[in-house]
This record gives sequence, structure tokens and C-alpha cells, in this order.
Amino acid sequence: MILELKHAEFGKCKNILSDNSLLETKAVIEGTHPGRIFTDDAASPASGFIWLGSNNGFIFIGDENNEKFNTGLYDYFKRAIEPEARKQGMSSFEAIGDHPAWDATFKIVFGENITGYNQRVYQLQKNHYRKQDEPVLEQGYDVVKITRETLNAPYDNQNFLHSKILEFWPSLEAFLNEGIGYIVIGGNEIASICFSGVVAGSVHGIDIETLEHHRGRKLGQAAAHAFVKDCLEQGLTPYWDCMEVNKPSVSIAENLGFTKKLEYRWYSVSFG
Repeated sequence: MILELKHAEFGKCKNILSDNSLLETKAVIEGTHPGRIFTDDAASPASGFIWLGSNNGFIFIGDENNEKFNTGLYDYFKRAIEPEARKQGMSSFEAIGDHPAWDATFKIVFGENITGYNQRVYQLQKNHYRKQDEPVLEQGYDVVKITRETLNAPYDNQNFLHSKILEFWPSLEAFLNEGIGYIVIGGNEIASICFSGVVAGSVHGIDIETLEHHRGRKLGQAAAHAFVKDCLEQGLTPYWDCMEVNKPSVSIAENLGFTKKLEYRWYSVSFG
């Protein structure tokens, strides 16, 4: 049997998390990141999955060999998850294991032909930060902290800033209360952004993007440096999660002094 937990019950899943749980997993359970949790038992969960509120990802937690849970998993996705997901425009989803042992279970439950992708997680310690590599911006560009005033400023593409934040946060107010962020302004346009996409405790997960026609000017690096310095000054830990094949993202992280904490795989699964 699989059932959905109420928000007040999320804390019951803490005991089944792995030592290297992803930041999103912890954030949903702590209530700082939107998401829903489904488990085999509301009172004492052994296995479950988290439907992330920010995208089409599902993180599977607990015992990957729970036969009772796994036997009904495929049918539950077809009956309960797929119809709701399709209403949101989803034709596939990302299956992520809270620990690597889930990888084999995904192939048993969802089929051998699902495609896997490698992901890297980096963290930055204060004594590893490479401040000396902070780039000098071209004339006409400025780094600005995201504040209430920034969110209300009449930038030409203000909707870009709002939409990026609302991909990860339930409201702009929630971000202002819990997150940190910086943008790079060119003229009256937001050219690049680096902000807390996920927060759990003192760890801030980075989301970063530079608009295509502004790329090649190290704007993302400048925004990331500002973000990192702010985190470190407050005693917070910057966290960077990106695909292994995303060489620009990997390069920025490593040039800042981030060190690889772990690797994991996620799988693209079609609803069929």
C-alpha cells in the first residue's frame, strides 16, 4: 500500500534517509522546499518517494528492497501519479535514488531501457574559496543583491527574475525570508542570476543562469562569487548540484574552489 503523508507527518521520514541525502530531500522534509511525500506506512515509513514541487523529479528514499512497496509502485504511478502529472504537462519524470542501491530497483520497476545520467554534488568550505579568481566585469555590467527593492525594480525583463525564483519557492516573500541571491545587470536588463534554489539548515543549494546573448563575459562567475561570499560571511555552506556533462557549470564550481562531495545518477522515465 502507498499513501500520501500530511505535511505534519513529513518528519517521520528522517530516520530512513541515507547519510548522503540530497539537499532537496532534506529541504522538503524540513518544510523549506515545496514537495509531497508518499510512503508505505504513515506511522512508521520504511520506503517512500518525494515528488519535488519545483520540477518533475521524484526522489526515492528508504529501503530499496521493500517488496511490498516495490510491487505496487509501478501501478501506483500509472493510476495516481501519471494522470496528475500529465495535467501539469509532464510526459516523463526523473527518478532519483536517495542512495545508489535504488538504481537497480528503478530498472526492475520501470524497465531496463530507462536512460541514466550522471550528476555531481559539490560543496564549498571557507578555506577553499578562491577569491583571487573573481572576474572583473566589463563596463556596463553591475552585480546587485536580490532584495525587496530589486524584485520591484522596473527592469526590462523583471519577469525572468520572478519566474526563476518561483520555480523553486512558493512565493517571493518566502525566498526573501530564507534565501540569498545576486543578479548581474547590463543596461536595464537582468543578464545573469545566482540564488538559493533550495535551503536546508545552513546549506544553500545554488541555481544559476545567464541569458544566452550575455554569455562569454563571466557574468555567471561574478554572480556566483557574490553569492558565495555572502554565504561564507554568514557561516552558510554553498552547495552546487549539476550534470556531469554540463562543463560550464562544473568549471565555475571548481574555479570557485568547490570540491566534489558525491556523484549520483538520475533516470528519465517516460509515462509511455
